[in-house]
Amino acid sequence: MQASTPVIEVRQLWKVIENPPRRVEILRDVSFAVPRGQFLAVMGASGGGKSTLLGLMAGLDTVTSGNIILDGIDITNLREDALARVRGRTIGFVFQSYQLVPTLTAEENILLPAELSGMNGQPRRRAAELLERVGLTQRAQHYPVQLSGGEQQRVALARAFITQPPILMADEPTGNLDSVNGQHVLDLLVQLNREEKTTLILVTHDRNLAEYADRVITLRDGRVLTDELAARVVEV
Repeated sequence: MQASTPVIEVRQLWKVIENPPRRVEILRDVSFAVPRGQFLAVMGASGGGKSTLLGLMAGLDTVTSGNIILDGIDITNLREDALARVRGRTIGFVFQSYQLVPTLTAEENILLPAELSGMNGQPRRRAAELLERVGLTQRAQHYPVQLSGGEQQRVALARAFITQPPILMADEPTGNLDSVNGQHVLDLLVQLNREEKTTLILVTHDRNLAEYADRVITLRDGRVLTDELAARVVEV
C-alpha cells in the first residue's frame, strides 16, 4: 500500500438510533480521511458523538449509513469474524478504564493481544522492552489490583503497542487519572506513538491534550464543526 493512501477514511457517516416516536442522530454526515502516521485528536462535549465515532472506526459498532475504510479495507459490512481479524492486526486500544484482565499479571496482560493474534517473533522480549519503556519492569509480575491507576494505564499502553499496530485508538486515556499521572501517561503515549510511527486517534474533551496532536477535529451535535491542523505541536 502506498504511503499516500489514508489509513482511515470516514465517508458520509451517519449513526441514528430509532426509538419511535424519537429519532436520535448521534452522527450526521461525517467525512474525513487520516493520513498514515498522523496524530488526530477528536474533541467535543459529552454526548457530541466522539466516542461513538471512535467505536465505529474500530468496528465495535455498526453504522446506519456511510462507509469506513480501515487500512484499505471497507469494514462497513464485514462479518464479525472477518472484522475481528482486521481489527486484531490493525488497531491497538487504550481505554479510560484500563480494561486489564484482573487475573493476569502486568506482563500477561501485555502479552494477551500477541497471543490472540498469533504474533510471530519473540513477544516476551517485546513485552519486556515495553515494560521497561513505561517504567514498570519491577512490576511485571504484579496483578492489576496491586497497581495504581497510573501504573495500570501504563500497562494498557504497553499492551496496545505489543503487536505494533498501524493504528492506535485512545478514548479519554487520562480521564481516570490525577493531573500528575495523567501527564505522565500522555507523555508516554506521545513518545511511544512517535517511536512506533503509529497513526494515533485520540478522543478527548480536554483542550490541553488536543494541543499535542497534529490535527484536531471538533464535533458538535454529531457534525464536524471544525477540522484544522494544530496551531502548535507540544514537544515532550
